[in-house]
Amino acid sequence: MNKKPHLIDVQPIRNKEQIEDMKWALKRHCSKRDYILFLIGIHTGLRVSDLLQIETQTILKLKRKKRKEFKIKEGKTKKERTINLNSIFDEVCSYAQTLESTWLFPSRKGDQPISKIQAYRQLQKAGDFASIESIGTHTMRKTFGYWFYKQTKDVAMLQEILNHSTPQITLKYIGINKEEKDNILDTFNI
Repeated sequence: MNKKPHLIDVQPIRNKEQIEDMKWALKRHCSKRDYILFLIGIHTGLRVSDLLQIETQTILKLKRKKRKEFKIKEGKTKKERTINLNSIFDEVCSYAQTLESTWLFPSRKGDQPISKIQAYRQLQKAGDFASIESIGTHTMRKTFGYWFYKQTKDVAMLQEILNHSTPQITLKYIGINKEEKDNILDTFNI
């Protein structure tokens, strides 16, 4: 009997305490590599496929040039995007300086980055330790979007950053529509 793959409804992490729990679990039960992947993911909103293609030299060159942002061509959209690491640069650079690999997120299997599947496994493992359900590789991107929207309320800019075609898609992606609907329905009474 063929089982259908179990698809989880990946949600953003909506609680800062849970974000800290996730960071702790990644440091404690996974590795610095996995922690930095999560850190960059929740601060940039990049897709995991784009995160995994970042090279160590990209970060080290920034330090030499005294800059904290770089350009990346997104794999899915083929659009160029500026990635700002200002708030996390020192931590990311410190990690990059410890690497001998071409890749910022190196695999133990030769000179290549970890796979999307391995990134997923590590996030799941940390999510289990942090008691956070519905974790996947899109969790990082959705968490970035959720907190960007919560802090700025600028759906147009977020739509542009995430390269979505409509504001409605962006709000649905970051779980705002569902959250607002649930909040209204929780108190709705006739």
